[in-house]
Amino acid sequence: MRCLPVIVVLLTVWGLGPLVGCGSGGGAARAGGGTAGEPVSAGGAGGAGAAPATEGMVWVPAGTFVMGTNDGHWNASPAHAVRMDGFWIDAHEVTNAQFAAFVEATGYVTVAEKPIDPADFPPDVRAHMPPDVLPASSMVFTPTNGPVRLDNEAQWWRLVEGADWRHPEGPGSSIEGRMDHPVVHVCWADAKAYADWAGKSLPTEAQWEYAARGGLSGVTYVWGDEKLPDGEWMANIWQGDFPVTNTLDDGYLTTAPVGSFPANGYGLYDMSGNVWEWCADYYSDRYYARSPDANPPGPARYEDHGPRAGEGMPMRIIRGGSFLCSDVYCMGYHPTARMYTTEDSATNHTGFRCVSDAPAPPDGE
Repeated sequence: MRCLPVIVVLLTVWGLGPLVGCGSGGGAARAGGGTAGEPVSAGGAGGAGAAPATEGMVWVPAGTFVMGTNDGHWNASPAHAVRMDGFWIDAHEVTNAQFAAFVEATGYVTVAEKPIDPADFPPDVRAHMPPDVLPASSMVFTPTNGPVRLDNEAQWWRLVEGADWRHPEGPGSSIEGRMDHPVVHVCWADAKAYADWAGKSLPTEAQWEYAARGGLSGVTYVWGDEKLPDGEWMANIWQGDFPVTNTLDDGYLTTAPVGSFPANGYGLYDMSGNVWEWCADYYSDRYYARSPDANPPGPARYEDHGPRAGEGMPMRIIRGGSFLCSDVYCMGYHPTARMYTTEDSATNHTGFRCVSDAPAPPDGE
């Protein structure tokens, strides 16, 4: 059975459930504390897939940090101390050019490029679906014509036939001129397939948050406490009246080329905003309470006692927020904010980056 195409999104479109995305499941918070050494940029040795194993990656040194928050965000508590070994992580999100190389080398077809067959769905979901196989489709953000209540995401998401990683907004759009933008419309299985090909893996949630903090302690954003230092935007997020008008104060309506905004303390770009990033972990709203204190691998299975518990579909962690994050609706671009979505979900604001367990550089820890 193939990876199911955006089950929760389809249920929302058909009026049967909530849509995952900015504003549901995550939480804004102040970052915890920690200690760590200096990052080391990769020199590019070794390799698998199409490029050396650590080319374009940054070494994040071993250290200790406080993961999560006690500031009232139910699924990001309790704050807890975590020790991390050093690891390599991509300096930026996987780009269209990198994903195109993977597809060219392997012939891989993403989930969003495959037809939607009702036979692939659980019976209780299938009962509410059209009986025929649906064309390949994916979810695309579409601004509303005017102000709307923010409790129904289906008002600004559309299931667009022909939308996929090559056509981010659907037929008529392309990635021409956007090869240095993050690849989107990739589900968890697509991201994992790329990572496997490249000889890497998806980051654990702990790796992702540790790297995102950039060695800073007790700050609100991945760059510090001031949202607009010297009046400058530090991340690609939404400005204006969400979901109606984006004033483009940061210069971008949708994705931005990777590296368009300043790097964090470890030299990592877009750990806040641009696109959500898949992590390896299943989601568990209780994992933080029992997480190991060293290199947490994530829970063994999906576990949810929160507002989405009744959906019954396995969900994975996504982190970092996207170009749709707005302070009036989604605080997912804060470093402690947790989001989770079904493994099949593919949208035009979700991508990924990879990590590697290649040996530390000579001057690393």
